[in-house]
Amino acid sequence: MKLVVKFGGVPVKDGRSIRKAAELIIDRCKKRDKLVVVTSAMAGVTEELATIARKLVAPHANPKQLIPEFMKHISNKHFEACRVAIADKEVIYQATRTVRDTLDNLQRVLTGVSYLGELSPRSQDLVLSFGERLSAPILAGAIKSLGVPSKHLTGFEAGIITDDRYTEARPLLKKTRKLVQQHLNKILAAGEVPVVTGFIAGTEDGVITTLGRGGSDYTASILGASLGVDEIWIMTDVDGIMTADPKAEPNARVIEVISYLEATELAYFGAKVLHPQMIKPAMELDIPVRVRNAFKPGHEGTLIVRKPKRTEKIVKAITASKHISLITVGGAGMIGTPGVAATVFDILGQADIKVLMISQSSSQANISFAVDQKQLDAALRALRAEFAKRQIDWSITYDQNASIIATVGAGMKGKLGVAARVFNTMGRNQVNILMIAQGSSELNISFAINERDAAKAVHALHDEFRLGKGR
Repeated sequence: MKLVVKFGGVPVKDGRSIRKAAELIIDRCKKRDKLVVVTSAMAGVTEELATIARKLVAPHANPKQLIPEFMKHISNKHFEACRVAIADKEVIYQATRTVRDTLDNLQRVLTGVSYLGELSPRSQDLVLSFGERLSAPILAGAIKSLGVPSKHLTGFEAGIITDDRYTEARPLLKKTRKLVQQHLNKILAAGEVPVVTGFIAGTEDGVITTLGRGGSDYTASILGASLGVDEIWIMTDVDGIMTADPKAEPNARVIEVISYLEATELAYFGAKVLHPQMIKPAMELDIPVRVRNAFKPGHEGTLIVRKPKRTEKIVKAITASKHISLITVGGAGMIGTPGVAATVFDILGQADIKVLMISQSSSQANISFAVDQKQLDAALRALRAEFAKRQIDWSITYDQNASIIATVGAGMKGKLGVAARVFNTMGRNQVNILMIAQGSSELNISFAINERDAAKAVHALHDEFRLGKGR
């Protein structure tokens, strides 16, 4: 088989975990599989990089203290991982030297950020890229020390080219596919295992970009589609895609098989196992995606395919997106006015605000939509400024602390009474609904509630549709 195997942050969280990941790769190589490996940063490192960058541009920051303290912490973490993960002394030396050079580069970048006193999206991408750039040589070294040649490279070096939308860059897929085939097939033909940094890509000019948080999944899918592999494996610290977040619903179970479209809906509406964009490249070429637990290699996990066998389950999973804010634009002047939605969403689009869900009253007297809580202030500023400029007298109200609950399942399509069951369940459990939306695909029913009721709503729906273990 030809596989792309992606390891998340927890499966490479320390030296022992990296060695386990390398052993899994070696096991597949013994079965004569051809593998491309994609690695995330060690667990927590990306967030630590983001935090130090923010601290350095904060008022009254003290870089002479912050940078040395951070560099000592991050250096110890990765040098210790080298020592534990890699058995061969010569390979340890090579990996440690690469890690040290990368750390020196990171220190220079952080110093530059502190001098500038600002963190542009381009600078942020550069800083955050170091997590994967530090983990990749360690995993490649661990594979090499176990007897299989391995080469580490960045996503850009592997051939992934993007536009310059820093922090959420979009791959230029036609060029990327050609370059990935050129670069990685050569390495595979030489009998080596390429270890590619997830999350990271680059513009045509070679400037580092990132694919958005969680983008290592997307990297794996892009590489898998470019190479036409047999399967893409997403190795995580959970047993697969679950019927609900097990932290909110202890009775959640693994979904054995799910469709591409269902998986996309789940990823978009808060299931953190997959990046929302990762399914599309695999779906275009009908490449199965398997979500597996890196710590339980004997478990098959969840298989994602185009058309799974039909089941009696109407709903397959319940998700909750937290830290959501709702905005409502309303007013009598909106009634019968053409282009209301176009006006509102054009303003938001120009301000680069991502709209998560939309609902409009039949009278057209108001339109409501959901945005990430972090973008609330920017969205309100953009709307108020443009309304004032265009002399529009529509009112703007908002609810800051909301959650979007989504019931997802292909079995809902054409099934009578599903919405009634959903909302009756909410009523029985005294959960107030703030906003409702259902797509024409009938794959999901989504609604917004107060964030404090999210866990209660997930548990109630999970029980209503009998999604728990043993059911």
